[in-house]
Amino acid sequence: MAFRADSNPNAEPIPVAITGAGIVTSMGFGLAENATGFRSGRTAFRQVTAFDVSRQRVGTAGEVEMTRISPGSGIGRRDWNRMDRGTRLAWCAAREAMESAGLKGGFMPIVVGTSAAAMPIGEEYYKRAVETPGGRAGQVLRTETYQVQRQMTAMARHLGVAGPLRIVSNACASGANAIGHAFHLVRTGKAERVLAGGYDALCQLVFAGFDALQALSPSGLPRPFDAARDGLALGEGAGFVVVESLAAARARGARVIAEILGYGAATDIHHLTQPHPEGDAALVTMTAACRMAGVSPEEIDYVNSHGTGTPLNDVAEGRAIQRWAGEAVAGVKVSSTKSAIGHLLGGAGAVEAVICLMAMEGQWLPASLNVREADSVCTFDLIREPRDAKVRTVLTNSFGFGGANATLIFRKEGEA
Repeated sequence: MAFRADSNPNAEPIPVAITGAGIVTSMGFGLAENATGFRSGRTAFRQVTAFDVSRQRVGTAGEVEMTRISPGSGIGRRDWNRMDRGTRLAWCAAREAMESAGLKGGFMPIVVGTSAAAMPIGEEYYKRAVETPGGRAGQVLRTETYQVQRQMTAMARHLGVAGPLRIVSNACASGANAIGHAFHLVRTGKAERVLAGGYDALCQLVFAGFDALQALSPSGLPRPFDAARDGLALGEGAGFVVVESLAAARARGARVIAEILGYGAATDIHHLTQPHPEGDAALVTMTAACRMAGVSPEEIDYVNSHGTGTPLNDVAEGRAIQRWAGEAVAGVKVSSTKSAIGHLLGGAGAVEAVICLMAMEGQWLPASLNVREADSVCTFDLIREPRDAKVRTVLTNSFGFGGANATLIFRKEGEA
């Protein structure tokens, strides 16, 4: 059974596992390189080369070394050239997730979160239209390949995966929402196995937009939860996981990386870009995810915060954590991995979910880097250097423009 539309909504929830994971960031390609980078406390920002930033206030970002990506077997040069920058990143991460799950394709739903998607192709369309009014060479193809479903369908075909494709575009919560939706599909018996994740690549329109909003840190280094933080840094990359029923995973002898215990989603409808100052919706998602998971704040070993490094976001999330944890807040371990690779927008939630899986696998905690003086909102244990720790149950937050909020909870298999 791969996909069912007639599942019983009153049936007992099905235990859900993650059996495969893949990641690409400016830190490196694959689980091993990224784990080494985060474990050592390295930052991965460099001068942007993907497009001209000479007219921007900021010129650096968490840019991936695209020269290291090659199509590999199964993808012809023509199809590879039609893949945009973001889809190539997604393909690398999804391929690793499939390989680590011991799968060579098959029929399963695919759920993908993204924000900018194939924006560079749209930028090229506009550039050609302005430079050569009336010129049509290649414009129809750009119109087709600009569509995210076209790109993801091509990716799925080359992975040998067939099944319903769902695209989630919910700002910076998209990647977390995609994994959360996959979790629900399996948990309710609508699917036995799902490939899910998120991605975004750097593009000039988005970069210039964030720069115009003066949301980017002038130094190029984000400092989440620092008292003098002055903005975020953009990054790019992808994170994918294979989500399947625990029973199906055990039946085929698959290694279970972790179980997904809970998922919460909410919208605070407070402001187009600003979070509610008290983190109301974040509190709702964290509480809902814990309720579904059957865990208390005291049982969460690590919180991977949204932590963008902007003045308003970090305080709002900090207050939400305080309200959620209550008297136990001093023992809650928190960090933001955006301090090392930047904000991956629609891909952030999925990439950070994979980082949480790596932390559980290696029994270490990543840090909030670049912090000189912690903000007064940090009444929790802000991790400022990577540390060894017993990591059994983790919670990861993802928030986006428009008030989108999402929380996921994972537990290392066999831990209670």
